[in-house]
Amino acid sequence: MTTSLFDPIRIGAIRLEHRIAMAPLTRSRAGQPGNVPTAMNVEYYRQRAGAALIITEATQISQQGQGYAWTPGIHSAEQIAGWRAVGDAVHAEQGRIFMQLWHVGRVSHPTFQPGGALPVAPSALPVPGKTFIVDAQGNGIWSDVPTPQALSISGIESIVKDYRRAARNAIAAGMDGVEIHAGNGYLLDQFINSNSNHRCDRYGSTLENRARFLLEVVDAVCAEIGADRVGVRLTPMGRFMGMGDETPQATFQHIVEQLDQRRLAYLHLVEPAMVGTVRDEACDPAWDEMIRLLRSTYSGVLMLAGGYERASAEQALASGRADIIAFGVCSRNGINRTLSLTA
Repeated sequence: MTTSLFDPIRIGAIRLEHRIAMAPLTRSRAGQPGNVPTAMNVEYYRQRAGAALIITEATQISQQGQGYAWTPGIHSAEQIAGWRAVGDAVHAEQGRIFMQLWHVGRVSHPTFQPGGALPVAPSALPVPGKTFIVDAQGNGIWSDVPTPQALSISGIESIVKDYRRAARNAIAAGMDGVEIHAGNGYLLDQFINSNSNHRCDRYGSTLENRARFLLEVVDAVCAEIGADRVGVRLTPMGRFMGMGDETPQATFQHIVEQLDQRRLAYLHLVEPAMVGTVRDEACDPAWDEMIRLLRSTYSGVLMLAGGYERASAEQALASGRADIIAFGVCSRNGINRTLSLTA
């Protein structure tokens, strides 16, 4: 029987009524001071509760983890309370919601860092990109980022604890689970990719070592809230923020093999290239080879995102390429328009 977007599916501890997820979308609308979700954020997510699963905007696990202005956190009592109102609103609409946990690593600026320190990274290598900060007049502006400082072993261990604490806080805030953001050129992705990780200790040099930090984070979060409430997002072959790996197939196959053993709620992969809001059919054909490899490696629920529309989403499900499709849609009406469900 062919799988449809409207067939139910179970992810870990949770049953979803269909297979249309809301992709995580950074909005930079958290209340100030404190990067706390407000009534506007509550209404934003309530309006989108028609998705089978909402994955929240990326949410920093600590002050150090912030890299853009006005993004929400999950490391203070006020933030937990703000997110609890979001979770309550989504659940009142019979929706499900996972919080995406985020540490940006080197994609940050001293204005966000404790004591005005340099951002942290696996290695002291600059990022070829910009970040969004607030100027002296209170306006948001794009700014270059400084060369980061390389994390010490104790610094890495501290961040693992921050992820675990953030997962605990997310559940306290009423989230159904968490998604660990390990893609798009942010901290965990910086450790994974050889372009950005030049370490020679147990967190670098070999692909197994470069995957170690991610797996330690996953294990800590699973120990805190249960593997059946944990998803992981990866961007294999991604180039955003200077990413790139010398052996991407071997690297990501190893990571996915390890994640498969942990029996997570799901694995979330992002297509490497898009044009507008539809998939770029001219995308590097190596991606098809990569997704076939990772699909055959991972036995659990696989979510894909990246410019899908209804026809391509249905095809991905029917072919077994994916089990759930994530859309970066605007609202419940946006879901309907994207999937042509209304006249």
